[in-house]
Amino acid sequence: MKTRYAAFLAVLIFAAGFAAAYTLLNVSERVESEGVPLIGGPFSLVDTNGKRVTDRDFRGKLMLVIFGYTHCPDVCPTELQTMSQVMDKLGPAADKVAPIFISVDPKRDTPEALANYMKNFNARITGLTGDQTDIANAAKAYRVYYRKAGESRGGDYSIDHSAFVYLMDGEGKYLTHFSFNTAPESMLAVLKKKIAADNASDRA
Repeated sequence: MKTRYAAFLAVLIFAAGFAAAYTLLNVSERVESEGVPLIGGPFSLVDTNGKRVTDRDFRGKLMLVIFGYTHCPDVCPTELQTMSQVMDKLGPAADKVAPIFISVDPKRDTPEALANYMKNFNARITGLTGDQTDIANAAKAYRVYYRKAGESRGGDYSIDHSAFVYLMDGEGKYLTHFSFNTAPESMLAVLKKKIAADNASDRA
C-alpha cells in the first residue's frame, strides 16, 4: 500500500511540475518573441487640449514613454524632471524625440488637470489621458501594471504603478527601457547614440 501511495505521489508531483513548466514557457512565449520583449503597440488617447492622439502621430521620432498620474508624490515628478533635463541637454536633437506621459488616473487627470501639471516640466513632453478603456488598452500594450491603492475618508487615493521609461523607435517598436532613478546622463547617452546611428543610416 505504501509503495503504491509513494508511486502515486511521485506521479502527482511530476505532473504538477510539468504543468508549471508548461505554463511558464507559454507565458514567456507570449511576452517575448525571438529575444525581443513584446512591449508597445497601438494606443488612442486624449492630449491636454482634448484632441484625440494615437501612436501613429509620433512616427518618425524616438518615443520616451512613461505611465503615471498627476497626484503621484515622488516617482512621477522625479522621472518627468529627468526627462526634462534630457530634453534640455539634447539641444536641436530634441526634435527627434517625443517624450510622452500617459496618465493611469482617468478620474482625476482630465485634459485640463493634466495641462496644468505638465507646465512644471519640459514643454516638449506630451501629456495624454483618456477614459478607463483607453488607458487600460495602452497599459496592456506596454505591459504596465497599475492598481488603485487605499482610499482615505476624504476620497483621496494613490495608485501603484510601473515606473519604467520606455524607449521606442520611429516605428513604435521597443528598443530598451530605463529603471526608476536612472541618471539623466545615462538616458542622454543612450538617446544620443541611437540618434547618431539613425542619422548615419539616413546618410547611407
